[in-house]
Amino acid sequence: MGRPSVGRVPVDLASARRFVLGSARLLDRHRLAVLLDGAPVALVLAALRAYQNPDGGFGHALEPDVRDPASQPSSTLHALEVLAEVGALDDPMVPQATSWLAGIAADDGSLPFVLPSAAAHPRAPWMEPDPTGSFLTLGVLACLGAAPSGLPALSGHAAACVARAEDWCWSRAERPEDLEGYWVKHVLDFLDHVRDAERARAAVERLRPLIGPDGTVPVAGGTAGEHLDPLTLSPRPGRRSRVLFTPEQVDADLDRLEQGQQPDGGWTFDWLAWSPGQDVEWRGSVTLRALATLVAHGRLAVSRPLLGSAP
Repeated sequence: MGRPSVGRVPVDLASARRFVLGSARLLDRHRLAVLLDGAPVALVLAALRAYQNPDGGFGHALEPDVRDPASQPSSTLHALEVLAEVGALDDPMVPQATSWLAGIAADDGSLPFVLPSAAAHPRAPWMEPDPTGSFLTLGVLACLGAAPSGLPALSGHAAACVARAEDWCWSRAERPEDLEGYWVKHVLDFLDHVRDAERARAAVERLRPLIGPDGTVPVAGGTAGEHLDPLTLSPRPGRRSRVLFTPEQVDADLDRLEQGQQPDGGWTFDWLAWSPGQDVEWRGSVTLRALATLVAHGRLAVSRPLLGSAP
C-alpha cells in the first residue's frame, strides 16, 4: 500500500513570492519571475554567468553544498539544469561548460563527484573529493539530451567525450542491481531524455523493482527517513519514467508537496542543513522546484507555460 494522501492544501503563492524575494539568491529570484510572470530569460542568464569561471565551468557555491569558487562538476550540472529549465540550452555557456567537463572526465567519459580544490573550502560532509565516476555524469547527459535541437556545437574532443559518457551512462542504467538512492534518480533523468526511446523504455522497466510500494526510494546514509519521492524521481508529466508510478502516487505526492509549504512561505529539504548559507540557498532552490512542479501538473496557474525541459 502507498502512503495516505495528506489532502489538498492550497498554496499561498503570495507568501511563496515573499519568501523567494526575501531569502533566495538573485538567480532564483529571476527564475521565479520567469516561471510565474514570463519575465525575460536574459536576466536569469546574466545572473548565472556570474557563477561561471574563465575555464568554462561553474563554481562559487552555485551548488550550495560545495562552497568552492573554482569550477566543480556539481555546480556545472546545476548551471545546465537552470539553462534547461528556462529553455536556453542554445546559450554559449553550454558548449563552454561541456568543454570544461570533457577536460576533467575520465577516459570512459565519466565525471568525478568532487574535485580536490573543494577540500580547502566549506562543504557538506558528503562532498569529499572523489575521482571515481559519479551519477553527475547521468545528470549532465540528461541536460544535454533535453536540448530540443540536439547537442550544441562542441569541439571534437568534447563531442567524443560526450559519446563515451553516453556509453558509460547506458552501462549504469542497464545494471539496476547496482543502483540506489540518487543513482536511481539520475538514471531516470538520463533515460527520460536520451534519444534512443525504445532502449530507454526497456531500461526504465528494469528499474521497477527498486521503487518502493509507496513510490519512493530510500537514500542510504542520509538523514533519518530521507527518501526520494515520486515527483523527485519523475518530476514532469509525460516522461518515460512516469510509468513507474501510479496516478494515485503522483496525486498523493502533489498533495504532500502543497502541504510542504512552510509558515514563512517557502519549502525546505530533508537532507543535512550544515551551514546557514547552504540552508537558505537550498531553500530558495527547492522552493522554485516545488512551484515549477506544481505548475507543470496544473496545480498552479501562471502567465506562461514552462519554457524548458529541466531534468
